[in-house]
Amino acid sequence: MSTAERTSGPRIDTTVPQTARVWNYWLGGKDNYAVDRALGDEIAAAYPIIVDIARADRAVLNRAVRYLAGEAGVTQFLDVGTGLPTTNNTHEVAQAVAPTSRIVYVDYDPLVLVHARALLTSGPEGATDYVDADLRDTGTILREAGRTLDLSQPVALMLSGILAHLSTVDEARAIVRRLLDSLAVGSYLVVVDGTNTNQELNDVMRIWNESANPPYAMRSPQEIASYFDGLELVEPGLVDVTRWRADPDPSGPPRPLDNLVGVGRKPASF
Repeated sequence: MSTAERTSGPRIDTTVPQTARVWNYWLGGKDNYAVDRALGDEIAAAYPIIVDIARADRAVLNRAVRYLAGEAGVTQFLDVGTGLPTTNNTHEVAQAVAPTSRIVYVDYDPLVLVHARALLTSGPEGATDYVDADLRDTGTILREAGRTLDLSQPVALMLSGILAHLSTVDEARAIVRRLLDSLAVGSYLVVVDGTNTNQELNDVMRIWNESANPPYAMRSPQEIASYFDGLELVEPGLVDVTRWRADPDPSGPPRPLDNLVGVGRKPASF
């Protein structure tokens, strides 16, 4: 599908808040509507650190990409559920470290589709592409990603805040497995997702699920850990987003945000 075809007239519903647009609002972006800002403000009023969570999630993804493109030597990224472009998108971070990096973004939100051209920028030595597909459509994701990425070589599969949009953890695990099964040994999985261990946050998510699309199903830490079954977890393991390879804070450890991040490597025995 050409970029012109991808960006020609997708239907954008401005009457129902959408995940990508609310997240964009919390991150300080401008690609959102009044309905998104209203829900974002309602949730932030009930749970003010939700904005901190959004920004910490973005920051930890940047650290993970820098680690993968640098220390781990991975130069291929499959970013599924990418959301709306803001600053420090995956291709920008990866290509700043490794200019030959190739990135494929995957999303199906209509407004993300409209902004695909903003994502389809690359340094001259690397490449980016965009796939219009639902996470459940793993066949399309892999087939289309294979036009830009060499799936016989290691790929970093990035799933930030998207697995919780699947209704059951069994479905989420199955999709993670289908994607990883098609990636080379030495590929990596990056997952960021919220936990159900904080009742105040659980209550806020009920506000979300009553108002926005798609719903978000909080998982237990054990359920999130199960996505990494068979993988080799990179230190420091599955931890709060504030703790994964963060620079030391002279004022002391940051407050946990009840969102976890993990990075796992696919071994030959997977």
